[in-house]
Amino acid sequence: MLYLLSELSGSFTPLNVFRYITFRTGGALFTAGLFVFWFGPWIISLLRIRQGKGQPIREDGPQTHLLTKRGTPTMGGLMILAGAVVAILLWANPRNHYVWITLTVTLGFGAIGFYDDYLKVTKQSHKGFSGKFRLALEATIALAACVTIAVYSPAALQNQLAFPVFKDALLNLGWFYPLFGAFVIVGAGNSVNMTDGLDGLAIVPVMIACGTFGFIAYLVGNSFTASYLQVNYVRDTGELAVVCGAVIGAGLGFLWFNAPPAQIFMGDTGSLALGGLLGTIAVAAKHEIVLAIVGGLFVLEMMSVIIQVASFKLTGKRVFRMAPIHHHFEQKGWKEPQVVIRFWIIAVILAMAGLATLKLR
Repeated sequence: MLYLLSELSGSFTPLNVFRYITFRTGGALFTAGLFVFWFGPWIISLLRIRQGKGQPIREDGPQTHLLTKRGTPTMGGLMILAGAVVAILLWANPRNHYVWITLTVTLGFGAIGFYDDYLKVTKQSHKGFSGKFRLALEATIALAACVTIAVYSPAALQNQLAFPVFKDALLNLGWFYPLFGAFVIVGAGNSVNMTDGLDGLAIVPVMIACGTFGFIAYLVGNSFTASYLQVNYVRDTGELAVVCGAVIGAGLGFLWFNAPPAQIFMGDTGSLALGGLLGTIAVAAKHEIVLAIVGGLFVLEMMSVIIQVASFKLTGKRVFRMAPIHHHFEQKGWKEPQVVIRFWIIAVILAMAGLATLKLR
């Protein structure tokens, strides 16, 4: 909206600042954060009244959770999404197709997560609706997004998978590329979902990953910086930095209420949506593999569940004391703040490793 205002103003100098992506990214961050800070207490009170007993706690989980987390409302992702969407609509360029594709996936995944949370709260069970049906819905949304992204991608990069470090390494996946992209988006959504199990554990790594991919999208979408770094130039992806800024701002606002002891949980409403957003940006910016590095913590969480289930089915034995892996360390005696802060440190290190691939060519 503000971008269009700057265009309508013509050469009116004071409004030209709204044309700069960096300025609008900062504006989106501040707006989203302020929105969540301002409306957060009201949203938490409303959800607490509506949900009554709050999010059901796993009986087979750490026993301390039954005492410290019972009665805490969930669906806090509504706060994040509301703040981010308001900021994006205000500060992003509404003519940018990547913005709308990312918003569609984010809100679509958020709606799926919301329904799952709704079933858990109303039934007071940690099980939502059918896992297969849920994955089918996610895959449909992600596949449609990837096909659209491929249409808008430069002709030389359509259906191409780029490899980090190697400047000219491209693998033509042909018709398989949309399927691969959908796998990345769905995998990202569910990996973040698996990570959301302790107060503040998921939102900070999400903000770190958003900051990293906002920077990558800005560089990839600028012909000069893309040429200098010898990365593939993807026109118009720079606008995704504004989207990432909005998510970071909303995430900071949410963290204020989600910090231990949490007043509200993100729920599937937020975790699925934010993971889907990260996956979509990675696909649009042609940095799908880098997402596996930057979001390595999310990958670790997901893999711990897959390994645990596969091992138990094949051998009857468990590899971890409990999955996802953050619960494993709790069972080993780590305090919740220790697990959370140490995982944050890992997320920062992985983000730095992901950024390093931009220069190593």
